Amino acid sequence: MANYKPVVVQSFPKLGEKITQDTLYWKSYKTPVQIKEFGAVNKIDFSPIPPHNYAVTASSRIHIYGRYSLEPIKTFSRFKDAAYCATYRDDGKLLVAGSEEGVIRLFDIHGRAALRQYDGHTKAVHVVDFLTDKYRIVSGADDYTSKLWDIPSATEIVSYSEHMDYVRCGCTSKLNTDLFVTGSYDHTVKIFDVRTEKSVMTVEHGQPVESVLLFPSGGLLVSAGGRYVKVWDILKGGQLLVSLKNHHKTVTCLCLSSSGQRLLSGSLDRHVKVYSTASYKVVHSFDYAASILSLALAPEDETIVVGMTNGVLNVKNRKREESKERFPKKKRPGYRTFVKGRNYMPKQEDFFVSKPVRSHLRKYDRLLKSFQVTKALDVVLEARNRTPEITVAVMQELNRRGTLQNALAGRDETQLSVLLAFLIRYVVEPRFAPMLIKVAEMIIGK
Repeated sequence: MANYKPVVVQSFPKLGEKITQDTLYWKSYKTPVQIKEFGAVNKIDFSPIPPHNYAVTASSRIHIYGRYSLEPIKTFSRFKDAAYCATYRDDGKLLVAGSEEGVIRLFDIHGRAALRQYDGHTKAVHVVDFLTDKYRIVSGADDYTSKLWDIPSATEIVSYSEHMDYVRCGCTSKLNTDLFVTGSYDHTVKIFDVRTEKSVMTVEHGQPVESVLLFPSGGLLVSAGGRYVKVWDILKGGQLLVSLKNHHKTVTCLCLSSSGQRLLSGSLDRHVKVYSTASYKVVHSFDYAASILSLALAPEDETIVVGMTNGVLNVKNRKREESKERFPKKKRPGYRTFVKGRNYMPKQEDFFVSKPVRSHLRKYDRLLKSFQVTKALDVVLEARNRTPEITVAVMQELNRRGTLQNALAGRDETQLSVLLAFLIRYVVEPRFAPMLIKVAEMIIGK
């Protein structure tokens, strides 16, 4: 009797991921570190000066973390209710934060108590930032107003009441000491010049605005709200350049890479998308475990920190190249050592000893060998060891033998539902379709 030939499982080429420079760059981070905060993380801000610590605002606390620390190195907790939007000044010495009670507090990085307190808003202050002259603060609140404050005297300089809904985001110009931008739930983004009594430009985003960002050049403005990220040309009077719709849920935060050539957006759909600022196409994407509320990049993109709704802070640090040289690998035997003598051809005077090779058959092969065709098909359809390539290969072998009809016959409701589930899932794949359509026709024909 001829030896049994095992079922030949056809191998198909796999579609690999397209490797680009962006893929290599954004994948060169270490395994993320998870830090649990007391509440949803609404703002992350890196200090502009070395060692680039970052401030995390969550619940009624502001925690300062070192780049590689898992525990906060400093905490500001003088808040009666939730704290919002802790932001560093350009020199890294002062920190300003809004709060649920409508009070703005100014902290010295090396102190604990607030240096100044600014009262004037009647509702929660979600937006605070320093103007680039370092002596004035901009704020936006749920009372629909935006205010400008003098730091030394703790007095209000000017107040704007142009928005018709909550002011939830804002930023200041790095080039002009008098310009700032606010975004509101009234679907508008307004640009203010503090030398004038009203806004100098308004753009209609079309959705409640969650985040705004000015490019370093000051010529482009980015707004995020709903599922859209929109880029506006300020120098052309607020002309819409591009509207991006790559997220499935509300976009909550925006961030620029250190070079300014990549724009990052975080969303409630648990993704961070990286866009090229030249083509505005997605060049990379990060997945996270929960909805994203805040996002920040360290200088030189050394660290990426993401804050989520479940209070988890996800920190990724870039891998260091020096570590490869610091721990040189132990030299192992060369490839030649293992293949030595592999292709040796025995001479006439050599005595050749052949070692019998024992072939191990898989379970489905053993069942096919003993002509138990129904059981062989059941084995490859089991969920715990199901591989579609093997299942289809067994079906093809049964069809070649002419016993496929017998293997499909006599099945109860449970066995039939397993078979139909497999067909529904894989019949759409071109590599399996011809065989699975034939099986489906046999089942329907019954």
